[in-house]
Amino acid sequence: MAGHEFFEPADRKRPVAEPTAAEPLAAEEPRQSCDPAFKHGVVVGFDGSTSSERALAYAIGMARRLGSGLVIVHVANRLPTTVWAGCEPPVFVDVPDHRTEVLGLELACADYLTEVPWILVERGGDICHELEEVGREYEADAIVVGSSHGLVGRLFGSVAGRLAKRAKRPVVVIP
Repeated sequence: MAGHEFFEPADRKRPVAEPTAAEPLAAEEPRQSCDPAFKHGVVVGFDGSTSSERALAYAIGMARRLGSGLVIVHVANRLPTTVWAGCEPPVFVDVPDHRTEVLGLELACADYLTEVPWILVERGGDICHELEEVGREYEADAIVVGSSHGLVGRLFGSVAGRLAKRAKRPVVVIP
C-alpha cells in the first residue's frame, strides 16, 4: 500500500465573523482527519536533499521494524524573507509549490518505499511547527529529520535543533 496525499496548505484561513455575531467562526480551518492506518507511525521531513534522503532511509527502516506506516512530510516555503530574520510574518504567501508534486512522483517510483505503507503530506509554513503538528495529528512514535550543514542553520539555528527543543515526541536527527 503506497501512495501520496496532498492536504490543503496550512496557511489558508477561513473568514472571521462580525464581532457582533453570536458565534464567531474559527480563524483557521480544522485539519483534515488523518488516515488511521498511519496513526503511531514515523514522521519524516523530506525535501529531496541528501540529508533528507538519509533521514528517509532511516525512517523506512524504523517504520519497518515497528510495523507501522511512514508519513513523509514536505514543508513548502511559503514564508516571506522577513521571517528568516526573526520578524513576524505580515502575511503568508500562498504560492503553489510544484516541488511537492515532483517529490511525490519520485517517491511513487522508488523501489525502496515498497517495504512500508506511506503517504506524502504537504504543508506550508514553519518547518519545525509543521513537522510537530503532523506528528501530533498522527500520534507519531517519532519524527526523523536530517541535520543541516548550511550557513543559514548556523546563523538562525538548524531545523533539527529547534525541533528537538520544542517537540513533544522523540526526534531522531540523522547526520
